[in-house]
Amino acid sequence: MNKKPNRLARAAKAALRFLGLNGQFSLTPDVLQNLQSTASGKFVTVDSALQLSAVFACVRLVSETVSTLPLKLYKANPDGSSTLAKEHPLYNVLCSSPNYEMTQSRFLLFIVASIVLWGNSYTEIIRSANGRRIVSLDPLLPQNMQVIRNKVSGALEYFYTVDGVRRQINEKDIMHIRSFGIDGVMGIFTISKGRETFGTAMSAEQTAAKFFENGLQTSGFLSTDKTNTPEQRQQLKKNIESFMGSKNAGKVMVLENGYSYNGITMNPEAAQMLETRSFEIEEICRWFRVPPFMIGHLDKQSSWAASAEAQDLQFLKYSLRPLLVNIEQEISRCLIGRLESEVYFVSFNIEGLLRADSKTRSEYYASAADHGWMNRNEIRAKENLPPIPGGDIYTIQSALIPLDQVGTNYKKGKTDG
Repeated sequence: MNKKPNRLARAAKAALRFLGLNGQFSLTPDVLQNLQSTASGKFVTVDSALQLSAVFACVRLVSETVSTLPLKLYKANPDGSSTLAKEHPLYNVLCSSPNYEMTQSRFLLFIVASIVLWGNSYTEIIRSANGRRIVSLDPLLPQNMQVIRNKVSGALEYFYTVDGVRRQINEKDIMHIRSFGIDGVMGIFTISKGRETFGTAMSAEQTAAKFFENGLQTSGFLSTDKTNTPEQRQQLKKNIESFMGSKNAGKVMVLENGYSYNGITMNPEAAQMLETRSFEIEEICRWFRVPPFMIGHLDKQSSWAASAEAQDLQFLKYSLRPLLVNIEQEISRCLIGRLESEVYFVSFNIEGLLRADSKTRSEYYASAADHGWMNRNEIRAKENLPPIPGGDIYTIQSALIPLDQVGTNYKKGKTDG
């Protein structure tokens, strides 16, 4: 009887306990492969990486932003327009409550966080008894999933492990959304690939904590060539304390008995440590494709767009749009199907991210109405206002008079003096 797998499993469990990760992961080969140390000596896991404020902020920014965008199912009409496909059985599941425990926002939050951290998200598709209707979308923990390409059939096989129980899920019952990847099967595990960056940041964080715990932090000191009695030292201490605090700022201190004041500036080691921590924040932002200023790191804000509106547009264009398109297409492939996707499609509503100030919106709507490519009720709908009678009529500005006819009774094709 071969006991080697059992020994490996026991060793792996012991390693997880040693790292403080017992109970966080199922021992799939993917997880075991990514439990590697770094040059900094730190073991980097999703949980330990999330303790870095930059990682936590990046993941939260992307996942929460996407979760606030309405995701709707539409039906394409023959005239080129589209309407909400509320009659489709998938509409309520996808757009309202994907399962009994989640709203659409919470569902998207979990999906996007899984993609950002693990490079992959998995959702089990639960169908009705006859298999014709999707009744629930149940998100699965990515760290518990193992994906294998069958060497005979070429199909992907999904094995999900919970509490030591491993079960296989049919490929057609899984919605697998991948991030950037190079093998066509799995998205790249961000925390694993960037473990050197995250490990260095963790070491810098620990070094900073030790520095403030053990270091001497003072703004200056008094020195003299004379020897003081304990009573004189105590009196000097009281005199100095009378100058402390914001209410005593600006007072002139009189030094007696040969005392002189010596200021202390930050030593080079401390300055270099702070510079390293600042650089690591930028490195972490690169891994998550997030502008540093959007998580509160403002050192290089000027290198991005000048206005807040332009900054939001760049974040949408370069950070969110690839993710949104990826999710939309995977939903279409896995939930709608090839035949129905010719008529039905899903799309995120990104207008909320592009919403400008009231002055800019007014100018935009005025141009749309004056040039006839939006009517009044369409404009009112975008502002969550009810329709008005006659608001469905498209109008244009027709009072365009040639300059040489200004001041005359001008009509198209006719001029009366």
